Amino acid sequence: MTSTRTVVRRAALAATAVTAALVLAACGGGDHSDTASGAHPSSSTSAHATAGAHNAQDVSFAQGMIPHHRQAVEMAGLAADRASSARVEDLATRIEKAQDPEIRTMSGWLKAWGEDVPSDAPGMDGMDHSGGHGGGSGMAGMMDRKDMDKLAKSSGNAFDSMFLTMMVEHHEGAVEMAEAEKAKGKYAPATALADAVITAQTAEIDEMNKLLGKNAG
Repeated sequence: MTSTRTVVRRAALAATAVTAALVLAACGGGDHSDTASGAHPSSSTSAHATAGAHNAQDVSFAQGMIPHHRQAVEMAGLAADRASSARVEDLATRIEKAQDPEIRTMSGWLKAWGEDVPSDAPGMDGMDHSGGHGGGSGMAGMMDRKDMDKLAKSSGNAFDSMFLTMMVEHHEGAVEMAEAEKAKGKYAPATALADAVITAQTAEIDEMNKLLGKNAG
């Protein structure tokens, strides 16, 4: 009798263990819902699933938007001790708080996909990515080093005007990049982030133009 009960208990325990393993596997695999929250795959299985859910446009978007965002954050960081307008300083703070987490999110995607994450070296590795303001070519809306140095050396009303003018162009470039991702991207979290970029930065462009005296009244 005792041996029979022991066999039954062992069988029950084994069945419970198998059920638990199946539940854990169901929870941990095949979930592609790591949207702009910055969630990263936690296992090789989920990393593989994530890698299969994107295309070349998604990679290009992340690799381009990371340095683009980094430059916006660099510009915004200058406002704290240079801006004369509280509204400009507040805008810069909001830009920094919004784009820093997005940089981390996109870096996580690239790592999961086995792609290179752009360097975070100041000046974007010395490359000229400007899309118009600095007379260079490359990524839309990027400032060249000369423009960035000029902004860093300015203060007061001159800084406010230069910052707003440069950031409007910078935002317009980001919106252009995000529209390309929405049109051609495959990875749902990336297209969702692109949509968020378009909404937020279009609103900020309007705000900055009003601060510059454009489109006002």
